Amino acid sequence: MELERQILHKNREVGRAFSQITLDDDYNLPDFKPDLAKIIRERGNIQFDEIHANNGHVWFKGTLAFDILYRTDLDGRKINSLNGEIPFQESLSIDGVVELDPVKMEGRIEDISVSVINSRKLSIRSLAEFTAVAEKPEEASVLTGVKEEGGCEIEKETLETLELITDKKDTLRIRKEISLSSNKPNMDEILWSSVELRGINSRLRNGEIEVAGEALIYVLYSGSEEEERLQWFETTVPIQGNVECNTCEEELVYRIGASLAQSDLEIQPDEDGEERNILLEMVVNLSIYLWKEEQIEVISDIYALDRQVKPSFQTAVFEKLLVKNDAKCRIADKVEMDGEQEDILQICVNEEKLAIEQTTVTDEGVLAEGILTVEILYMTSDDAMPLSAKRAFIPFSQTIEMPKAVNPVKIQLDGVIEQVTTVLADSRTIDVKAVIGLNLLAFEQQEKQAITEIDESELDLAALQQSPGIVGYIAREGDRLFGIAKENHTTVENLIETNHLTGRVVKPGEKLLIIKTVG
Repeated sequence: MELERQILHKNREVGRAFSQITLDDDYNLPDFKPDLAKIIRERGNIQFDEIHANNGHVWFKGTLAFDILYRTDLDGRKINSLNGEIPFQESLSIDGVVELDPVKMEGRIEDISVSVINSRKLSIRSLAEFTAVAEKPEEASVLTGVKEEGGCEIEKETLETLELITDKKDTLRIRKEISLSSNKPNMDEILWSSVELRGINSRLRNGEIEVAGEALIYVLYSGSEEEERLQWFETTVPIQGNVECNTCEEELVYRIGASLAQSDLEIQPDEDGEERNILLEMVVNLSIYLWKEEQIEVISDIYALDRQVKPSFQTAVFEKLLVKNDAKCRIADKVEMDGEQEDILQICVNEEKLAIEQTTVTDEGVLAEGILTVEILYMTSDDAMPLSAKRAFIPFSQTIEMPKAVNPVKIQLDGVIEQVTTVLADSRTIDVKAVIGLNLLAFEQQEKQAITEIDESELDLAALQQSPGIVGYIAREGDRLFGIAKENHTTVENLIETNHLTGRVVKPGEKLLIIKTVG
């Protein structure tokens, strides 16, 4: 007996681990930087240099890259900035992970604080969250046909499932030149900058992925005129690009994540030789997952009347797309200054960070809860402290509709910041409005008994002759005609004909007359 199979590809999660780690170090100011009087603003970012798995552990090393904006005691320029790195090397335990297993790592700064030891030395302390997920590519085969089946009785069912077509990473590189508006003075030095992705959308084309959106740019700089007075501007840069993908087809199910891996802003002279241009170079990391929806006729059971045909079963899990749904969460809040903070004269720079803290499946769908962190740099009316900062944590929650499922559900939820506006209500209050996009993919986990092998042997005639030739049977909950026929050595067609049934479904409590058939 020759078996026909179809191979399906998927990723199987080996395990995952989560840890919070404190990263701290002392940092000395470089000789060319002026003395530090007060910290205005600090931020950090996790960068991985190496990740590898070995014997139940995931080892990773990288750096905590930090930026600091501070006030000096100089008579002229009162604001300066610096950046540096703190290296780290850590490990997480994941049972079952072995060498060469692919591992996806995520690092997030939960909190960062900088304290002044003296005018030339800082203490930097950060709480970092690390999540590691180990997955293995896996093949699952389903039995779709039997050649030379002879007198075999076969039961088939339709399996709706997803096959993983692509799991890869790629990059999109953007290079743009930005020019100052005519009412802005020439640049001397960039003191603080922010580059954030907004409204990134991806579309599948045959053979490629089209990525579009924009980058929101904030720049705080010292002007080369007017006694180096602080200047700032904001602008947007369109993002447009295509990434090759040989497996791409428009009808595939996809999940494409975009994150900013690197951004550099460098002052450039314009055509007149004046420092009025900025060269933006950025790298956007893309994580690409593509699935194909399949409807496959599989053999769920088999037997024969003229010989012993015994299938072997193994439990297998197949994923089915339950829903792909997008929702928008609108946030409105007021940010009040602390008592010791300076009054706001004008808002300069906004930076935002989104974190989805928890997802919960409810009767209505998936409840997403998280925090939008808003960092605001603003000008003050105090000449001794012309620049200050305010950090606000704004909680949000939103339910994304999802149909109820019979089987367990695996959820993948991505959150993106689409829009944030900050408006000065008065010298102590800022109105914040935001729109957050929540993109849900939900997969139903179907557990099936899949046939792995089929053994054939001669029919045990002695045992067959000892069983009764005619049986009366009352159907029970969960019975199917094929199982009843198999158990009593007959066929579904004979059951239908003998009992004058109108279909292939038997109801609980229905009485059947079964006549044994000898092949």
